[in-house]
Amino acid sequence: MTQLPAQSTDGVADDVSRETRLDSRGSFSLDAAFDTPIAREAAHAVRVRNIRQEQWPRPLQPRVMAVANQKGGVGKTTTAVNIAAALALHGLRVLVLDLDPQGNASTALGIDHSVGTSSVYDVLLSGRPIADVTATTEFADTLKCVPATLDLAGADIELTSQVAREYRLQRAVSAYLEAAVADGSAPDYLIIDCPPSLGLLTLNALVAAREVLIPIQCEYYALEGLAQLLNSVELVRAHLNPRLAVSTVLLTMYDSRTRLADQVAAEVRQHFGELVVQSVIPRNVRVSEAPGFGQTVITYDAGSRGAVGYLQAAREIAERGRLPIPTKAGA
Repeated sequence: MTQLPAQSTDGVADDVSRETRLDSRGSFSLDAAFDTPIAREAAHAVRVRNIRQEQWPRPLQPRVMAVANQKGGVGKTTTAVNIAAALALHGLRVLVLDLDPQGNASTALGIDHSVGTSSVYDVLLSGRPIADVTATTEFADTLKCVPATLDLAGADIELTSQVAREYRLQRAVSAYLEAAVADGSAPDYLIIDCPPSLGLLTLNALVAAREVLIPIQCEYYALEGLAQLLNSVELVRAHLNPRLAVSTVLLTMYDSRTRLADQVAAEVRQHFGELVVQSVIPRNVRVSEAPGFGQTVITYDAGSRGAVGYLQAAREIAERGRLPIPTKAGA
């Protein structure tokens, strides 16, 4: 019997005695006979602690990424929060800007977004500085979030009458980064979670961003509407934000049991080439369960297939940050 000390579980259990086997990475696996809820929670705490021990490379400059795809249910919010969590747990400073009126990114990060909460709505419509409406997550002090509230649901209509309506977010982001760089608190990544549409909110995100990360579901309708998104990116680049580029494509909800998933993945890789992240995100129930507990899958179950997929994808994105942003003609 191996006694597990309290400090090794970050306070999860004060006195847990379980038969364990150390693996090659220093974590422990549970014997089937001792696979109990408290033992699983202790093992998870050790995995999260081990994640924090590795430092990933910082980008050459703050990366402003819009996670966009007007098709719903492809994993935009899940991708935004899990990539953000993975980066933050590896020592990088990350700010998530929740631009979806549903506020799902805020929920997954455990950030209050009830009615009356200061949010991105105040940034867009009232001109409040981003720093004034930013909240820090509980599990990582390097991960912050600008929440979205239900007020944002009418923002598309309200923005219509605003002067320079397409540039509202861009001006706020530029002012925030300028001040943050000056005082040394600038995020390494500013990730914008876009709503499932190509309205003024998404347009504001594309004008404010430097890069676009496109999650693509590995299913039949995955590529439907993608041409419209790419056309919108090109129009924004031509008329509003010449620095915008599609830099990352991530395959989500991959089911290795189906031939269709392989066909979709092959087609996406053929079209987008090196922009596609090598790691794919598998279908995994843990990914769906995590938001219900106000968590990302990485903090909910760090050993699950979904968490491992996002960790690998985030590491590749971090490695790419060392290099100039890749682009693809016509992408």
